[in-house]
Amino acid sequence: MKNVTITLPDHVARQARVWAAEEDTSVSQFLGRMLTERMERESGYLQASKNFLNRKPSPLRDDAQPYPKREELHDRSGLR
Repeated sequence: MKNVTITLPDHVARQARVWAAEEDTSVSQFLGRMLTERMERESGYLQASKNFLNRKPSPLRDDAQPYPKREELHDRSGLR
């Protein structure tokens, strides 16, 4: 585990102490958990993005069928 010194404005430090107290933990542990959660969220997003981009493309139609017309794809008559 690594010790890190951070500088916060007084009002931010005060709020951090309140939130940590509400969770019955120290400010250090509270901030460590927040940073860990953010890292997990971001790495999960990046992994999902890589998985999606690495997928093999799939055809949108059979070769025997023509592509739909633009008007068919963008028909909004039901919304008017």
